Amino acid sequence: MKAHELYTAVDPALVTEMLDWFRANDRNVYKSAVATLAGNRKLRPVFIQKKSLADQYAWIHKTLKINACDTIGEHILQAYLMSAQQSMLGMFCDGLGIPHDGKGSVVGDLPKNLDKERLDATVDRLVDIFDPKMFTLYLHCFNLQVPGGWPVLTEKIESDPRLTLA
Repeated sequence: MKAHELYTAVDPALVTEMLDWFRANDRNVYKSAVATLAGNRKLRPVFIQKKSLADQYAWIHKTLKINACDTIGEHILQAYLMSAQQSMLGMFCDGLGIPHDGKGSVVGDLPKNLDKERLDATVDRLVDIFDPKMFTLYLHCFNLQVPGGWPVLTEKIESDPRLTLA
């Protein structure tokens, strides 16, 4: 799935959680996202900023579902996951034996293949620790890191009923 498809499929509560986090922890990212999305739609950012917070979030979510906003949507997902979900990313990398910086950022090259047994065990453990929808969103984003994704991860996401976005 591409980023705009993820935003189409994801539970709106996850988008609200992400935007709330940015507003509380990194307002510059939030403001930049609004400005970029508004510019992409040929609007002035002030037009969005004058809306109520709920209307801003709804507009942002609706706009991120557009194919033309795929790049900014992917950047927002990555920024959120790398900042707000570091423990989940680190535990996922640990479970698969992928070297990382302790915050979930991979050190070196991504693996060519993922071990199915390690993936299954890691998913089984982490889906019970973290919000399954957020964890599923992360799995989709991780799978975007290589062209076409990893077949074993794609199959896991598609076949495991616990891994749903909505």
